[in-house]
Amino acid sequence: MKIMMISSNTAVSPYPIYPLGLSFVSGALKAAGHEVRQFDFLMENSSTESVIGEVKEYGPELIGISIRNIDNVNILNEQFYIDTVKEIVSAIRTVSDSRIVLGGAGFSLMPELILQRTGADYGIAGEGDVLMVEFANNAAVGIWPETRIMGPRERLSGGMIAAPYYDADLMQHYLKSGNIASVQTKRGCTHKCVYCSYPVLEGPKIRQRDHLAVIDDIEMLSGRHKANYIFFVDSVFNDDEGAYIGLLEEMARRNVNVPWTGFFKPKGLNDDIISLMKRTGLVAVEIGSDAACDTTLRKMGKGFSFQDIIECNELFARHEVATSHFFMMGGPGETEETVQEGINNITGLKKCVAFIFMGIRILPNTGLEQIALREKVISPDDDLLKPVYYISPGVDKEWLEKTLTEAFSKTRNCIFPPDAYDSTLRMLHKLGYPGTLWNLLLAEKKRPARKQHAAE
Repeated sequence: MKIMMISSNTAVSPYPIYPLGLSFVSGALKAAGHEVRQFDFLMENSSTESVIGEVKEYGPELIGISIRNIDNVNILNEQFYIDTVKEIVSAIRTVSDSRIVLGGAGFSLMPELILQRTGADYGIAGEGDVLMVEFANNAAVGIWPETRIMGPRERLSGGMIAAPYYDADLMQHYLKSGNIASVQTKRGCTHKCVYCSYPVLEGPKIRQRDHLAVIDDIEMLSGRHKANYIFFVDSVFNDDEGAYIGLLEEMARRNVNVPWTGFFKPKGLNDDIISLMKRTGLVAVEIGSDAACDTTLRKMGKGFSFQDIIECNELFARHEVATSHFFMMGGPGETEETVQEGINNITGLKKCVAFIFMGIRILPNTGLEQIALREKVISPDDDLLKPVYYISPGVDKEWLEKTLTEAFSKTRNCIFPPDAYDSTLRMLHKLGYPGTLWNLLLAEKKRPARKQHAAE
């Protein structure tokens, strides 16, 4: 069956990310014998005319659209992406009668609402690796589902996750936007952060892909595609079960050394583990610190203290690894006193970059949704499709924005609003600078140009 897979993502903050979820589903479809063509809306300058032209030229019998995010989760610069999907669906309808199937992480969060808003035919909630293949196999013989939304279903074991299909043209486009290629080593998250959708989307257990399959992806990306920077996109790279250590040991055994980064939690690491990471190419880390003092860390469901954050930061600094932290101010339990304490804690961190967000996007089926309902921040009738942000009743929104702006506007390594340097980084990527923003901020003495925010 001829299948066209469309990535609808238009987000470029802090830099464009290769559509890895689309590639996993495309790989599974190709392995099942289907003909697949990938189309990236962002690569085509978000042009619906390009969508129309591609559909007319290829003539797909089935069309899948991947939705990575619903919005950009930035209260100070809101961008809503679902209407873009609606435009793509409408454009396809003008030239094709093929059935349109939605999927992806963003779709799986609110499948009924998104399917209704966009006007697509069907949707797949949860992992599409198997469900989309079953859908296509049935469609090839004229069998269509009785229900419009399939899934979610029992999740794949790590060993059953098929290799992604990295499209050469798409990969070259994204490499030109920062030389960063995406790799997934596992799915699932064991943590219980109140705001997070990862356990909802990927399940509460770790499902580690085969180490050799992951390394094959890395070697193929660095060899055939000439990628010189790998981003491990796992929800948390250093999982509590230690699955990541086996991968690192196998990478070291096979002498795989490619510059890489990933998301980390600030516990469970030591000098030996960081040394092993550096042997395999670790150059930068993103630490999900999330809250800036012990009171708000507890309320966010974190299993660590701010002292753990400090010690983790110092550990990476000793090994000269570029380190960034992400903090969300205004979360559960936040008061004017905890905000001031948090500012002091953040500015006290050394040799790192901190990105500060204001408010937290409320997503369905999370602990934060229940907190927001109890505190009457939202009502049971709110569908949450359009962005709704939680800011603790203990702080005033205008006061919080003014306080954060004043605290961080002249602090080189503390970035508020969090997208303040996006345009600078995109320009550097176009000029050939590879990697993440915090490498630049930690390496350069001269501060890059920073875009102004209305409150400054």
